[in-house]
Amino acid sequence: MKKTLGALSLLGASALVLSGCAGGTSPAAESAETGDLTVWLVGTDTPQDARDYLKTTFEEEHEGWTLTVEEKTWADTAEGYVAALSSNDAPDLVEVGNTQAPGFIEQGLFADLSGIQSDLGGDDLLQSFVELGSEDGTLYAAPYYAGSRVVFFSPASYSGEVPETLADYVQAGIENTSATKSGIYAPGKDWYNALPYIWANGGEIATLDGDQWVGGFSSEGGIAGLEMLQDVYENATIAPADADETDPQVPFCAGEIGFLSAPSWVQWSILAAADAEAPGCPDEAGKDLTAFALPGMTAGEVAPVFAGGSNIAVAAKSDAPQMAEAALEIVLSEGYQKILAENGLIPARTSFAQYLPEGQITAEAAKAAASSKAVPASPKWSEVESAGVIKDALVKVAQGGDVAEIAAELDGQIESILNS
Repeated sequence: MKKTLGALSLLGASALVLSGCAGGTSPAAESAETGDLTVWLVGTDTPQDARDYLKTTFEEEHEGWTLTVEEKTWADTAEGYVAALSSNDAPDLVEVGNTQAPGFIEQGLFADLSGIQSDLGGDDLLQSFVELGSEDGTLYAAPYYAGSRVVFFSPASYSGEVPETLADYVQAGIENTSATKSGIYAPGKDWYNALPYIWANGGEIATLDGDQWVGGFSSEGGIAGLEMLQDVYENATIAPADADETDPQVPFCAGEIGFLSAPSWVQWSILAAADAEAPGCPDEAGKDLTAFALPGMTAGEVAPVFAGGSNIAVAAKSDAPQMAEAALEIVLSEGYQKILAENGLIPARTSFAQYLPEGQITAEAAKAAASSKAVPASPKWSEVESAGVIKDALVKVAQGGDVAEIAAELDGQIESILNS
């Protein structure tokens, strides 16, 4: 019944910025007796056990139906999702990045989930993800999983005391930096790990003043955060100013990193067997791997870190909306979310956090998650991301540019996009 869309290159990266109506509603359609439900998941974060659980459970509960999971890339979400979700051959259930959700909702590409919100978890759902997945109080994209960032290190990478404040962290990074090693891994385009410096110093990306967004990088706290970050770029890292954070376990395993701030699930990449398809270094740089929540400005505080993760939604043009909702209920069920949790992903429902693996890294990730923050909940936020203005500004900071001038220019760019 459902045919997979073959060409995902119909629209460029600007697809998400197309104007559109408010979030859609499930089309009134009779449920067919048989059919194939198509689920799009992004990347490899979802474990195979979870995919198998979804397929097996759905097909057992709905005789005559099959469920097909297709793996997409994050590039697909920027370049092809709008075309696919707008077509008459749309997938039924789709994963998107939590910060991408408002843009899809504004264009009416997701179905209204308010009728089943209580069945999905209600108040037990991660509320920051509910906010990004809602418009005018109506839920269109449910939380899927979250991840918080922690700072990894091992005795081979750092031998000092765990820093108590953010300033201590920067200083320890500087002291542990050499010509071949970054005390703190900080490539210039890694805006996820740059934001905590802004937030910890009291700055914001942008705040809503009435109906207008006002940039916060040029505020007193924003400038202080960027100056602290520039100190890291110039004195605590040898990572390229024009690089991003892709596959950070590679330089970590090569002994080129002291402190690595990354999502908690990166531990599995570091600890992967040395002969795995994507090898780790469990007996070398990863031996006795540990982590801590990034400290705040004063001892005992945890710095706000970026709340990454995904939402999941029923396509407004799904030709089997009731079946798609049934599959979504399985995704948010205890059985499915338990698998995600056991693999280190913070589950979409807070009560399922009990299934996160025990251990020091998990405990620190939970501390970090409790202080995490999200990007502005604007439907135009995806345009800020796709324009790359924050990355471009950080590269300039890393290259030694004037922080105040860079911040003012960045605020103007963000305001122009969000208020257009």
